[in-house]
Amino acid sequence: MNTEYRKPLPGTSLEYFDARAAVDDIKPGAYDTLPYTSRVLAEQLVRRCEPAALTDSLNQLIERRRDLDFPWYPARVVCHDILGQTALVDLAGLRDAIAEKGGDPAKVNPVVPTQLIVDHSLAVEHAGFEKDAFAQNRAIEDRRNDDRFHFINWTKTAFENVDVIPPGNGIMHQINLEKMSPVVQKRGGVAFPDTCVGTDSHTPMVDALGVISVGVGGLEAESVMLGRASMMRLPDIVGVKLVGKLKSGITSTDMVLALTEFLRQERVVGAYLEFFGEGSEALTVGDRATISNMTPEYGATAAMFYIDDQTIDYLKLTGRDDDQVALVERYAKETGLWAESLKSAEYERLLSFDLSSVNRTLAGPSNPHAHLPTSELAKRGIAVDLDKAQAEEKAGKLPDGAVIIAAITSCTNTSNPRNMVAAGLIARNANRLGLTRKPWVKSSLAPGSKTVKMYLEEAKLLPELEDLGFGVVAFACTTCNGMSGALDPVIQQEIVDRDLYSTAVLSGNRNFDGRIHPYAKQAFLASPPLVVAYAIAGTIRFDIEKDALGYDQDGKPITLKDIWPADEEIDAIVKQSVKPEQFRQTYIPMFDVDKGASAQVSPLYDWRAQSTYIRRPPYWEGGMVGKKNLKGMRPLAVLPDNITTDHLSPSNAIMADSAAGEYLAKMGLPEEDFNSYATHRGDHLTAQRATFANPKLFNEMVRDEAGKVRQGSLARIEPEGKVTRMWEAIETYMSRKQPLIIVAGADYGQGSSRDWAAKGVALAGVEAIVAEGFERIHRTNLIGMGVMPLQFEEGTTRHTLKLDGTEVYDVEGTLSPQATLELMIHRQNGEVERVPVTCRLDTAEEVSIYSAGGVLQRFAQDFLETAEVENA
Repeated sequence: MNTEYRKPLPGTSLEYFDARAAVDDIKPGAYDTLPYTSRVLAEQLVRRCEPAALTDSLNQLIERRRDLDFPWYPARVVCHDILGQTALVDLAGLRDAIAEKGGDPAKVNPVVPTQLIVDHSLAVEHAGFEKDAFAQNRAIEDRRNDDRFHFINWTKTAFENVDVIPPGNGIMHQINLEKMSPVVQKRGGVAFPDTCVGTDSHTPMVDALGVISVGVGGLEAESVMLGRASMMRLPDIVGVKLVGKLKSGITSTDMVLALTEFLRQERVVGAYLEFFGEGSEALTVGDRATISNMTPEYGATAAMFYIDDQTIDYLKLTGRDDDQVALVERYAKETGLWAESLKSAEYERLLSFDLSSVNRTLAGPSNPHAHLPTSELAKRGIAVDLDKAQAEEKAGKLPDGAVIIAAITSCTNTSNPRNMVAAGLIARNANRLGLTRKPWVKSSLAPGSKTVKMYLEEAKLLPELEDLGFGVVAFACTTCNGMSGALDPVIQQEIVDRDLYSTAVLSGNRNFDGRIHPYAKQAFLASPPLVVAYAIAGTIRFDIEKDALGYDQDGKPITLKDIWPADEEIDAIVKQSVKPEQFRQTYIPMFDVDKGASAQVSPLYDWRAQSTYIRRPPYWEGGMVGKKNLKGMRPLAVLPDNITTDHLSPSNAIMADSAAGEYLAKMGLPEEDFNSYATHRGDHLTAQRATFANPKLFNEMVRDEAGKVRQGSLARIEPEGKVTRMWEAIETYMSRKQPLIIVAGADYGQGSSRDWAAKGVALAGVEAIVAEGFERIHRTNLIGMGVMPLQFEEGTTRHTLKLDGTEVYDVEGTLSPQATLELMIHRQNGEVERVPVTCRLDTAEEVSIYSAGGVLQRFAQDFLETAEVENA
């Protein structure tokens, strides 16, 4: 700690660390040129760094150097129940392993405050047009997840520094934005910027408050929980100037979908973005949060906004304590984190986006960055042949392009009152004109916070939504996470019998193929009011800007513009109906929990032998670490570009004919309670069977007689050349103890931060992934599981090398950060080709983790070594 720079914070009883003085002591005036991100990083270096290392670490920020690591110590860890639970299952297993080695398991605890929110477990089995849908869905959630919730309840008292928000309260990111983040922390008499990591790729949502908050995998979160610094290099910090303003009738959803395409094209993968300019200044925090939430969709790591009057207004609106709001403003202005202080910030790369260029839009099909303006639905081949669809409807059939799911869901949009009020108003206007939801549309409203229900009730708009079938089904993640529940069996059977092109429309952030529902062939992202409109239209073949949603009493067509609310009406209702006391009523009781009231429990968990949800993890069986030699590896799969974690480890409903479904049936679980892949990730025997189980997978090793790649969860066992289901291939290779490799294209590991996308392949025996590029979170998860990420050099691909999956691979060379290694390709004809590849262990810390066999193995080794020293 550098007491030289510890000073009183004027107007308070607190102290702070003066990063400006520390930076300017090295280079006078340098602090004023630093971006917002660098200023926050500088503060934590001054507060946490050893004095001898401070100058070198700060110089990296001043000189914009990226050649050395420096430590980052996030103030908090935030988890949803899927990855948070699996992280705590890992720690419970680690306690067992420590105890077996003679260590004290009770000493294995998170040392960083960890907040776990149960928000990913509920499926929409009962739709928004059913009575008591919320209560019925919650009852099913509790029944299905009894084993999981038993374990989570144990963690509340078994572990120190763990707080749990129980199911039925909202989505982690919206709760983080509306309550959990103080923006400025105060601990031990010191004020400092709030920072956090979260086990979900949308954790950057709270960047909208000026809080550096990034998504990480469960394994990296475990490392941070246990007190290890998150080692980093100065990121690429990109300034994004927002100019102009949104046109009338354009929502923040339209804005972010257009921005997502723009930023993907600008290749901001891995970057920290900082939004500023007159366009940014006019955006509410609700609007800003919509942009920050979609950070992983455009591939960035963070999406920061400066602290300004909008931040203060939002903190007041959401019922924060008056003293805390005053502290945020005082601290930001004193330390150069207030917007006015950042006019002189310099960026190495600057982008500009004109908000006035945004039109009403969707995203899809299949990808959140597939920008689809509603004015181009016909041109893009989406809104075609409506006459056919209408004729099918008149004949009593589902129409072509049937919208089988219309869901107002996801923290991306339900955190913004303007979006939700707009949806309520379009429902009201539709009801007044006699428009109705099509009967085959499974509609739902799943806000990320209970406050949404309160202000919709205050505005008398909730009954309007309920009349159209958008009653509240949950306060949870639901459809956006693939938890859309079962369809009406009659509708499902017709989809199967006719091989119908059926779709989903949702106000979420992800629409990858196979994610939203097994019977929704494609999915489209839309604003909440557009979701309501598509529930009325009933088919994606509909030109939402031009076609008639229905007809009035005089036979005149009713189109979207006839029911779309005016901006002035939306703003007036938001101002009148959204109140601080609603947030206080929601959050004060939620966080007023007396942990001391619960009896203390054993530090070792009593594993339930027959559970298919929670099982002692296998990572220490046969020794604390398994050495990888990267020799004699056969390909498990050869994959195209844009492989997502949904391909690697899907999260949606488990089908009876899948490998996981067959296993659950053998375990005696009824099909109606199979639940989702996501909920079973605490049991490796179930979760392993989800590896590459996505039916939309294209493994280029599996082709038909014409040479076309077949779609499905398929593999080809070598050297026999036998095509099987993926799980059978994995089982075969496991029985042979055959080391494996995966070969892939660009952007490998896009999407959610789920650690099982790495755990699954690691347990299958995959020792290395060689790809054209990796998404950041998945790459760190691979390293955390002891799997080597290797990157082809520019211009080298699986195609240029003519790889077909019959090869055997070795890796040679000396490990060091980003070293050039040699990939030896042994071809079937006896030829050997040597190809240079980059070792994507980017830091010395990552080399250390990989060399130990993974995050948990390294911690166990360090823990036991420390215990031996203490006992010596």
